[in-house]
Amino acid sequence: MLSSAPADVAKSEESEQISPVTLARIGKALDLLDIRFLADGGGSLLAMWERHAVLFTLEGPDDEILVMRARPHSTVPPDWADRAYRVVNEWNHTRRFCKAYVGDPTERGQLPIYAELQVPLAAGAHDALLVEMLDCGAAVATSFVDWLHDEGALL
Repeated sequence: MLSSAPADVAKSEESEQISPVTLARIGKALDLLDIRFLADGGGSLLAMWERHAVLFTLEGPDDEILVMRARPHSTVPPDWADRAYRVVNEWNHTRRFCKAYVGDPTERGQLPIYAELQVPLAAGAHDALLVEMLDCGAAVATSFVDWLHDEGALL
């Protein structure tokens, strides 16, 4: 029978410890996932891909809600508003993660499209779960934007 060395047990217990989710922990988890990001100085981390950006932040009265908000770089002209609503409605009806919505018009009058995943984490989370949630959010954001360009035919 093999036994773990005391250092291995301590390391394992430490990584499985439930801790409050903070922006610093989110940053470390994104580093583990090789997701490069910028800190905006206002309590958010922003990761950029070729066709979209994802904002990782904590919201709520006690910063207890992990929010992953994706936005394609492309926007929709206002005369496509009905189509945009139908497309995001289709995504929401057929997909489990990241609920999509049409945002308020930009300064140029264009309509941004968003996909958002919110997870209440007041009880905290262990490192592996945090990494898994961030990985899921980033992967689904990419799938969403790819879908908008292909099947959704909106962008």
